[in-house]
Amino acid sequence: MDDLPGLLQAIRTRLNLTQIKLANELNVSLPTINRWERGKSKPPGPAQDALEKFVRKLGPAHHDLYERHFGHPAILFSEAATPYAAPPSRRGRPRKSTQGGESERRQLDTKEMESLLWRAACSIRGEKDAPKFKDYILPLIFIKRLSDVFDDELARLTEDFGDEKTAREMVEQDHSLVRFFIPAEARWPVISGRESFDWPADRKPKTLGEQITMAMRAVARANPKLVGVIDIRDYNETRNGEREISDEALRRLINILSDPRYRLGLNDVEPDFLGRAYEYLLRKFAEGQGQSAGEFFTPKEVGWLIARLIEPKQGEEIYDPCCGSGGLLIKCELELVRREGKVDRPLKLFGQELTGESFAIARMNMVLHDMEGEIARGNTMISPKYLDGARLRRFNAVVTNPMWNQKTFDQATYEQDPFERFGTTGGFAPPSSADWAWLQHVVASLNEAGRAAVVLDTGAASRGSGNEGENKEKVIRRWFVEQDLVEAVILLPDNLFYNTPAAGLILLLNRRKPKERAGRIVFVNASGVFEKGRPKNYIPEDGISKIADAVHAGNDVEGLLKSVPVGDLADFNLSPSRYVASAIAVEHRDIQVILDELAGLESEARRLDGDLRVIFNGLGYRWGGSGIETKSAATPEEEEAQ
Repeated sequence: MDDLPGLLQAIRTRLNLTQIKLANELNVSLPTINRWERGKSKPPGPAQDALEKFVRKLGPAHHDLYERHFGHPAILFSEAATPYAAPPSRRGRPRKSTQGGESERRQLDTKEMESLLWRAACSIRGEKDAPKFKDYILPLIFIKRLSDVFDDELARLTEDFGDEKTAREMVEQDHSLVRFFIPAEARWPVISGRESFDWPADRKPKTLGEQITMAMRAVARANPKLVGVIDIRDYNETRNGEREISDEALRRLINILSDPRYRLGLNDVEPDFLGRAYEYLLRKFAEGQGQSAGEFFTPKEVGWLIARLIEPKQGEEIYDPCCGSGGLLIKCELELVRREGKVDRPLKLFGQELTGESFAIARMNMVLHDMEGEIARGNTMISPKYLDGARLRRFNAVVTNPMWNQKTFDQATYEQDPFERFGTTGGFAPPSSADWAWLQHVVASLNEAGRAAVVLDTGAASRGSGNEGENKEKVIRRWFVEQDLVEAVILLPDNLFYNTPAAGLILLLNRRKPKERAGRIVFVNASGVFEKGRPKNYIPEDGISKIADAVHAGNDVEGLLKSVPVGDLADFNLSPSRYVASAIAVEHRDIQVILDELAGLESEARRLDGDLRVIFNGLGYRWGGSGIETKSAATPEEEEAQ
């Protein structure tokens, strides 16, 4: 096969296949097909066999390709050969679980995840301070997740190529066949001691901590994207002659993570499981140190709602300037797949994140989900990383949840901005809150037809309205309204966010509103669209659909939605509750009925007191405090005797 690029190009031209579709056909990754077609690499033996088999199955109409590239006579073809038909996208194929179940098995829910993490934290309690729990638990969860995903992909390749030995050979020769290649010594069964590994004499680890550290570094060497992400923790570190964390504690932790109930493969947990795990550990054990999980994470149902509101389209570039673990970006791609089924041109995802742990999780999440993404690290407000020459790069859509009421930027940050994001778009935000400064950055990052969904504190919609004189936030709001950039404002229910019981809101921006929405703003009061949960409320699936469908339709709905001309706004107040009364029913009851119920409750209380008196008297105690018997209500029997 001397002309591999020519063969691949001919196949794609004749069958009208994209590189992604051909990759799906051959059960290889998109980068692998791209390298083959550019002549940068050649398929290993098993992959060549698979390619030959694929061409042979195309039928008589394509026998010339087979003869030219594989040198066999055309008699191998039968006139009865099955004509080529494109199968469903590889991303949509069901996968068998390596635990013997199908891919439809139930995912780990939030309570199960929290139970796992709580047990993990308890296993090292006493060895490390609580704020440090995440530093030791999270990297091990990374490795466990990567290893389980690797097992899933190896199982898929085994199914495709007929036996596990061939699948392993192919993966060893071409790491791009899997999302992450996990060396044998770094796979979870070896780390957990359930499988042995033949260590070279000069490399055999002396402690479990050393073994874990070596495994992390081996994974990073095999996957350059993870350098500086997964290999920064030394589990064998000593200080003053003492281990920072003992092998005994590590063994307890590994045993808990090895529980078969807590498998972390592709279909076993939600897309942003790693982000949720980090959020829980931060919220549960680090908030007392001044850290807040709410700075980084968005409730998952709010993320799905944002994806539904944005309606991402194939091939679009989507950006999150405060991306945390990348959850909002990932949900946009998954929403596109949900809505259209077959995706020929996936989204191009871009994120920037300041916090090291969240940055690492976001990078890993992108590759785990086979998404085209780029995550940069840095402070977006001071040093945005996505540039087009001297200007900000512009995107089709922006989705983000910046830290609310951020007070870390001084006036000079805005006044000396080299990208002119602030002075020309309504002025400078006050030192007390950067909410509208983030919105100014978002607008500057949208192309001429771009749209955005931004989660904000409810106060951002109304601060300064109704007051005499000028207010910096009100002035910026007025600029956004006068430029007709605000398409919708959605008030969310209370008690959704982990770091606050307060409600948030979603502000939808659109640089090119539909004609029928020009000069109007859609206000949605979704404060009643939730179900009670512990410890937090949540928006159910039908609630997400209800809100998204109402926004897209734009028609007034009593108690939920109202479309308001910008000329009717009350002093540029963008609070939905100002224009839409909540649809939560208020029950009005007759006073006499209430009094009758209270009388009944009082009678029941007297009866219970009497029962308790009899019980305690029978035990030799007097009914009353400080050893002094108090007059108590008579029991029903005593009342009858009297």
